[in-house]
Amino acid sequence: MNETYPVIVIGAGPIGLAAAAHLLERGQEVRVLEAGRGPGAAIRQWGHIRLFSTWRWNIDAASRRLLETPVDGYAGDWQAPRETRLPTGAELVEEYLEPLAAHPRIAPTISYGHRVTAITRIQPDGGGIDKARTHGRDGSLFLVRTATAWGPEDLLARAVIDASGTWGNPNPVGRSGIEANGEAEARATGFVTSPLPDPLGAGREHFAGKTVLVLGSGHSAANTLISLGRLRQRHPDTRILWGLRGVANPIRLYGGGAADELPARGQLGTSLRRFVENGDISILENVSISSLGRGDRLEVGLADGRMLEVDLVVPSTGFRPELSMLSELRLDLDEIVEAPRKLGPLIDPEFHSCGTVSAHGERILAHPEPDFYIAGMKSYGRAPTFLMATGYEQVRSIAASLAGDRDAADNLELQLPETGVCSTDLGGSCDSPATGEQAAGCTAPTPEAEAESCCGPQPVSIGFATGTLHGHAELVGDQGK
Repeated sequence: MNETYPVIVIGAGPIGLAAAAHLLERGQEVRVLEAGRGPGAAIRQWGHIRLFSTWRWNIDAASRRLLETPVDGYAGDWQAPRETRLPTGAELVEEYLEPLAAHPRIAPTISYGHRVTAITRIQPDGGGIDKARTHGRDGSLFLVRTATAWGPEDLLARAVIDASGTWGNPNPVGRSGIEANGEAEARATGFVTSPLPDPLGAGREHFAGKTVLVLGSGHSAANTLISLGRLRQRHPDTRILWGLRGVANPIRLYGGGAADELPARGQLGTSLRRFVENGDISILENVSISSLGRGDRLEVGLADGRMLEVDLVVPSTGFRPELSMLSELRLDLDEIVEAPRKLGPLIDPEFHSCGTVSAHGERILAHPEPDFYIAGMKSYGRAPTFLMATGYEQVRSIAASLAGDRDAADNLELQLPETGVCSTDLGGSCDSPATGEQAAGCTAPTPEAEAESCCGPQPVSIGFATGTLHGHAELVGDQGK
């Protein structure tokens, strides 16, 4: 009976639309729920950012087949962008996601303006099944509640894939994972900006001539710092402060350089280093924010008693999954990174290894709640880095499982580019490499050293190398010199 109900996919971003394409290719009924007004709504908010991965890694195979195959009312004449080109977020939406969402097989499945607020189980006869009830759970349906412009709407599904991402749930700038005192007010009044502002475009007048504190050490921070560095070349009175939780380690701050198999990602670190060494960007170490006070400017109180006065704070501190809508489902989440438990150890930023996250699919992503999956960026929980190709492999495997093709679900062949470095966006146990650590990346440790090494056997997430320890530093107290 459940087969008469669709698989509901939450989110019409790259991973959600790829899930729909794979399910449709396997003859499954699908409904896609998107909170925004169009596909890739979150990506549009950082459309000025150029991805570090080329088009080769950003187009899903089933989606491509759909776009290139003629059907009634559709000529199948979509032309894939050149594989070696690096798209911006806006180009990703305009050249790929919009044509995919408009395809005659995909378009009827998408409901825009549907924000999912809760998911639970329900009996086929309409009776309720809350989280505590086990009997009859396996044969029950999912009830997905959405908020729409015309009020709440309840939808039924036989399976759910949550590909809603994490963009709408940024980490706080305060210490220890909670908001600093006064942070909510500082965000509401604009002193704390969006995670990926556009200082060279729409935000030029807002940032020019200001003192800007950028917090974080991952891809988001690097992109913003480079844009601000270019802005400062045109507006020399602009002051750029790069706030780090610890002290600065050049190896981890600037990435793998020429060792990175994604050249644009390596170039990101090279460009950033040049701005720092030229004095356009000042690194501030041990920035642990305890309070934000508003006046004509923003007073940033640090945990060690120092004070900073800035005009704007850019919170490039990463994101975390929004899990409240899943509170009535039986999830098995890693207690550290809030990813599916089997995936957690592969991406935990506390464990730094050279290489990439191993390809993984339905078995790794499964929860005790039958036929429910978290995929895409949200599946990484609080872990900082993610590659779209990883998400495409996730939903390919999930779709195969939901269609009953166990062999295809288990056959994982994705090969990802090497990072060239041990990497994470968060401070962790490997933030202080041992004296003599290899500057170009990691070498295989001896068995005796493995327990203390950053280069143990665990796979790691792909990403811009970050971290802490010595290097180019300017203490907060010296910023006025």
